[in-house]
Amino acid sequence: MVIGPHVLPNNVFVAPMAGVTDRPFRRLCKALGAGHAVSEMAASNPRLWASEKTARRLNHVGLRSPVAVQLAGADAQLLAEAARYNVDRGAQIIDINMGCPAKKVCNVACGSALLKDVSQVARILEAVVAAVNVPVTLKFRTGWDVPNRNAVHIARLAQASGIAALTLHGRTRQCGFTGRAEYQTIHDVKRAVTIPVIANGDIDSPEKARSVLAETGADAVMIGRAAQGRPWIFRETVRYLSTGTHLPTPKVDEVRELLLEHLGDHYQFYGDLGVRTARKHIIWYTRQLDGGQQFCERMNAIDGCAEQAAAVDHFFARLGERSERLVYSPTLH
Repeated sequence: MVIGPHVLPNNVFVAPMAGVTDRPFRRLCKALGAGHAVSEMAASNPRLWASEKTARRLNHVGLRSPVAVQLAGADAQLLAEAARYNVDRGAQIIDINMGCPAKKVCNVACGSALLKDVSQVARILEAVVAAVNVPVTLKFRTGWDVPNRNAVHIARLAQASGIAALTLHGRTRQCGFTGRAEYQTIHDVKRAVTIPVIANGDIDSPEKARSVLAETGADAVMIGRAAQGRPWIFRETVRYLSTGTHLPTPKVDEVRELLLEHLGDHYQFYGDLGVRTARKHIIWYTRQLDGGQQFCERMNAIDGCAEQAAAVDHFFARLGERSERLVYSPTLH
């Protein structure tokens, strides 16, 4: 899989997710087999660049190349300026967000709201591509709503504008994350362009990844929510796509070490704030395991990083006494 000059190790990617795909999580996913990772969405408004939140999102120290930064905005020139700013600070790929369905994003004509204004889409893509000397990619949805699916038109426009690759989520903005993703539109987009197309939406297993690749003809798959608490899904999927065989369920001791390492990186990145921002990750890892529901309830009462890590260590130590490998609750998995 190639994006511009970058030869990626495989075609199984981690999706950009606000509040999730920070630097520690992207680094972990890449270490566990993800061929590519895009940062969580950063604002194009220059007034926000100096904020602690945005500065943290643009911190890529120690990340394996290529570093990809996703930008959101509605103004073509501001997005172009933001692209230059990020390239000057280490970004090797710029990704434009036209897929976020969140109301607070769409209400300011950003994210998937842009799909309603094709002329503005063209202005943005052309301005950003012209502003930087690195590949520019686009992540978008099939349309604003079902009656107005326009992904094929947007894809052709993007290719003509110099976009290097497309990621298409198989839902409209109206659908949000409800119902099932549909892949026919991704198939249609793949047939309409010659640049790489990445399929996104409801890919939650190695088998699903293979079926989506076959159904759409896409060049790669992008996994989002299914990687939360299960970052080893990338190596599982890469193995299955390349050999047709499955890796065994991870051992409890390995997951214990992975999570503790993830937490250590997380605390170093966020400082004292890390105890709060780590909770969701811990819950994703543990809630479907034996005793996980009770453990997750106790998480909210822990206010120190060291105490939080110690509690995780103890939980997995006890879990390992009962089973060598992870065993998920059949009622919760």
